Amino acid sequence: MLELDQVTKTVNGADHIRDVSLKLRHGTLNVLLGPTLSGKTTLMRLMAGLDQPTGGRVLFDGKDVTGVAVQKRNVAMVYQQFINYPAMTVYDNIASPLKVAGADAATIRREVGRAAELLRLTPYLDRTPLNLSGGQQQRTALARAIVKKAGLVLLDEPLANLDYKLREELRAELPKIFEESGAIFVYATTEPSEALLLGGNTATLSEGRVTQFGPTVAVFREPVDLVTAMTFADPPLNTIVLEKRGAVFALEGGVGLPVPAQAAHAPDGVYTVGFQPHHLSPQRGSAGAVPVTAKVTITEITGSESFVHLAFADAGWVMLTPGILAFEPDERVEVFIDPRHLMVFDAQGRAVRGPARQAA
Repeated sequence: MLELDQVTKTVNGADHIRDVSLKLRHGTLNVLLGPTLSGKTTLMRLMAGLDQPTGGRVLFDGKDVTGVAVQKRNVAMVYQQFINYPAMTVYDNIASPLKVAGADAATIRREVGRAAELLRLTPYLDRTPLNLSGGQQQRTALARAIVKKAGLVLLDEPLANLDYKLREELRAELPKIFEESGAIFVYATTEPSEALLLGGNTATLSEGRVTQFGPTVAVFREPVDLVTAMTFADPPLNTIVLEKRGAVFALEGGVGLPVPAQAAHAPDGVYTVGFQPHHLSPQRGSAGAVPVTAKVTITEITGSESFVHLAFADAGWVMLTPGILAFEPDERVEVFIDPRHLMVFDAQGRAVRGPARQAA
């Protein structure tokens, strides 16, 4: 198990990582999810021993390794910016950690062949990295990390430079590889959709703090606070500040939005209500859905989906819906909010808890 115990990293008086405590178990995939500059790479460097914390401890299988250099740890790392040995063939690049470990030739051939087949590199084993595309070079770096069989494998946005088709294939394959290896895998990404596709556990990061850690789907469906909910939303989480009056939230125009079950016990007052873009719909999806009239600001069509940007009262929302919606700017449209999918946050941004909500 990798354990971070109140780890802090301060640089020039600024906290890059603040009081992070995590326990990551062998055979698990752990996603670090957060925007650029949220602290993901810094946290991974502390896990690896590339940097030392200014406070707290790092433990591996119960042993304090806080001051142990990366060279003395069994760690493999893959970055978005691929790193390979330019004078060596793809085969030798992949084989290098096995050769350092003293593996026999048969073992090296078997492991390199397996990793090369998985990452579609078999035709390129005799080439040098300079004769590969950027995606092929990144796959070579991934293959080298896989064959090393390290106890801790750190992947810093490793699929960002790959083409869409291969990226989707690897997202499906990587969790299986991780589970079989018995290693602790830590995977950093800025994309909520990638975290959901990978599964495992997710730690959401904001300004150097871990705001929540747990099974990925649970963190997505039941964020503990507004910061976590906003981190785990792409397009951005739709929010609006509303007053709770008994069993309803008062919307503009005298419309009442039913208070969801988890907030029924909360006292009347002002709350932030949030919901995901795919929970705003141009059609009534359920009997309890509430219609509101909003103004279209812009519509983005991706081919299979439409992102409709809306203005309602003082809020700006995004509606994500399948198909093509040809709305015009300033057009007023009726959209539907399903109260079952609402998230409610108090004045401090903490989630208002209650009975479990229906699955998203």
